[in-house]
Order: sequence, then C-alpha cells, then structure tokens
Amino acid sequence: LTWEKSCIYRSTVVCVWGNQHSETSIYLDNITRILDRLLDGYDNRLRPGFGGPVTEVKTDIFVTSFGPVSDVEMEYTMDVFFRQTWIDERLKFEGPIEILRLNNLMVSKIWTPDTFFRNGKRSISHNMTTPNKLFRIMQNGTILYTMRLTINAECPMRLMNFPMDGHACPLKFGSYAYPISEIVYTWKKGPLSSVEVPQESSSLLQYDLIGQTVSSEMLKSNTGEYVIMTVHFHLQRKMGFFLIQTYIPCIMTVILAQVSFWINKESVPARTVFGITTVLTMTTLSISARHSLPKVSYATAMDWFIAVCFAFVFSALIEFAAVNYFSTLQANRELRKAAAMKAAAQEAVDASSVLKKRMNSAPLFDRPAKTFPNPPVNAQAFLQQGSAVPANNVLTGTSIIDKYSRILFPLSFGAFNLVYWIVYLTKDTMEMSR
Repeated sequence: LTWEKSCIYRSTVVCVWGNQHSETSIYLDNITRILDRLLDGYDNRLRPGFGGPVTEVKTDIFVTSFGPVSDVEMEYTMDVFFRQTWIDERLKFEGPIEILRLNNLMVSKIWTPDTFFRNGKRSISHNMTTPNKLFRIMQNGTILYTMRLTINAECPMRLMNFPMDGHACPLKFGSYAYPISEIVYTWKKGPLSSVEVPQESSSLLQYDLIGQTVSSEMLKSNTGEYVIMTVHFHLQRKMGFFLIQTYIPCIMTVILAQVSFWINKESVPARTVFGITTVLTMTTLSISARHSLPKVSYATAMDWFIAVCFAFVFSALIEFAAVNYFSTLQANRELRKAAAMKAAAQEAVDASSVLKKRMNSAPLFDRPAKTFPNPPVNAQAFLQQGSAVPANNVLTGTSIIDKYSRILFPLSFGAFNLVYWIVYLTKDTMEMSR
C-alpha cells in the first residue's frame, strides 16, 4: 500500500511539473513569435510616421550624481538616467503580456532618436558590466528607452561677483538631424517634475545646488529649424573657503599695518619692517587668490577687496615716510636755529674778550676810574651750558600725522567693509539663465 501511494505521488508531481513546463514553453514561444512578427519588415532607418505626422519624443532626467564644477575650465559633470519615450505604430502587438521588457540588444534593431547634447564636451555611456540601457515596448507601441550617462558640459560663468556669485549651468539637447517638421521634444512630466535631483545626489564642495528650471527653444540653421531642450541648474557658491583663505588674512594684514601708527616715530627700523612685511603679505595673498580662477579680463568682487586692502597697507607705509620726512625737516630747522644762536653768542663773547684785553693793555693814567662791567648774565649762563647743541625734543613724542592716522585709517577701513558686505550680501548675484 505504501508503495502504491508513493507511485501515485510521484506521478502527480511529474504531471504537475510537465503541465507547468508546457505552459512556460507555450508562453515563451508566444513572446518569440511576437518579437519576430514585430521585426518582420521593420526598417529601423525610418522614423515612426515617416512622411506623415511629427514624431513626439517625451524626455525626463533623473540625476544620480551632480558635480564637480570647475571654475577654471567653466564646466560641470553629472551622472544621469536619461529617459526618452515615443510611440512607434509599427511595434504594436497583442498577446499575454502588456509590456515587453527587453535588453539592450533590441535597441540596435529598431529606430531610436538621434539625441545629442549641444553644450556637452564629453559624454560617456556606461557599459560595465553590460551596456546600462533599459528598453520597454508597450502593447500600444509606446517605447521607453533609458540610458545611464556621465555628461561633462559647458557652464559659462561671469565672475564679477565672485565669490558671492551664483550661476545657471545649462544642459542643452535635441535632435542632430531631424528638424521640427519631423521630431518634436517635450517634457514628459511637465516643467516642474521632468528633472529630478535628489538631495543626496549633490556632491559639491564649493556650491549649493538650489534648484533647476527647464525650458525649450527653437534654433534656426541652414538645414532647418530644430527644437532645443534646456535644463538650467542653479548653483550658489559657498563663501567659507574664501573667508578663511583670503578675506580674514587681508583684514588682519590691514590691522597689522595700522599698528605701526602706535610705534614711536624714532623707531625707524621697526616701522619700516611693519610696512614692507605687510605690503609683501598682501602681494602674496592677491597672487594666491587668483589661482582658483580663470584668467578673466575684468575685476571680481574679491579683486576689489584685495585692491582696497593693498591700498590701505601701502598708505600706511607712505604715512610713515611722510612722518619721517616732516620730522626730519623740522629737526633740521631747529638745528639751524640753534646753530645761529650759538654763533651769535660766540661773537658776543669774542667781542667782550677783545675789549677787555685792550683795557688791560692801556696806561694807568689813561684808564678811567670806573672799570668795564662783566658780560651780561644771560650770555654767561648760555656759555655755562656748554658749546654743544641743546637737547632737541622734536624727534621725540607723537607726530600730528600719526595722531590723525590712528583715527582716520580704522574708521575708513571699517566704513569700507560695512559698505562692501552690505552691497554684496544683499545683492541678487544669481546669474540669469541665458
């Protein structure tokens, strides 16, 4: 009895497996016949509706990675899933399945749009481990074609507001050979949702991706009029790096240059070292700030800031030169005045000595009864101080120029910073889409 039950169970399993295998074979045979029938007489050299209505290609983009952005080369890189959808009446079918999910081998056997990126420098279609392409055919002839691409595109930048600037980096694509009378591109999900950029997709160090906008335009050429689809990615630069590397060192250098106003004017070596060191420091900062920028012919916002800081530092050096010049001029004037006074006193002393000798050499009967008085007291006192020049207080103390500079330089530099930061931080520096 047990043996009979075992035979019956095995027979049932074999029957069920045989039925399933038979159904699978029939299903696969049906799909194979559908594909063969679809490609029977199909000419992939002709677009859908050739000679008739315009072929509409609906597109949308999913950005998997955005960045980096190069300011020097004025370009950006991104990794995307580029999707295209169109209807090909020749590929309609009826069968047990609504969607034919096929691999990339089918792509070469049917017509596909000749889409290209107009501002692309380099574009890579990924082929590891197999070509990264998705292909679907619906029963009504609708085709979905998705490719994974890495696109390196141009991003024209005007850096006049650098580093408080923003840019709209475009991605432009369209048909290479088919004019608007044959192919029209549209956004599949409308202007708001056709381009998706998840927050985790952005890998930017110096920018914030604040949004994207889509549009379309017509381009006329000698071969016809073409539809150009455009996506603008709006980027706002981060200022942290430039504050640390350029702005704060420039401000500290200007403050250091103004410290020299509080050093005694007779300390010529110390103030000279202050002035020359700060000028050389500003020169180094201005050169290093340009390394991360293209060689543009106009001044950026950072260039203006560095130039004004350099002017303050150089003015501090010129201020000390002026202080030293006028102090020396005044000291020389005092020395000449003292020398003149000394010469007059010496002449008075010499005249008194000559007169005294003449009186001593005269006969006694010719001498008057009353002797000649001694030299004036003030002349004797001056002579008692010594023949050296009296102590000069002109080179000691604080110059009037230093006193004014201690007030005017910090106030003017503070006013410049106030105006500079208010103007650029409140200004809309986002570059308009072109």
